Amino acid sequence: MTKSEMLNSLAEITGMARKDVAGVMEKMVEIAYHEVKKSGEFVVPGLGKLVKVQRKARMGRNPATGETIQIPAKTVVKFRIAKAAKEAVL
Repeated sequence: MTKSEMLNSLAEITGMARKDVAGVMEKMVEIAYHEVKKSGEFVVPGLGKLVKVQRKARMGRNPATGETIQIPAKTVVKFRIAKAAKEAVL
């Protein structure tokens, strides 16, 4: 489902204007980014949560040359699916 299809579907279901639904979604995304940056976690009830995770430094391989390289440690964001969502889909 594309963003446009999702906006249309939500607007139809809720009875809100498509523009208002788009505004709500944009604000939710802004809040999610801010919360993950601040506290390291943002929960979407019934769906899952965004979690900030620190990856350790590791050894990797350059696929073009086969040379071993050092990959530095970095912070990444992961999405962990909620148990209820997993059970509903599977």
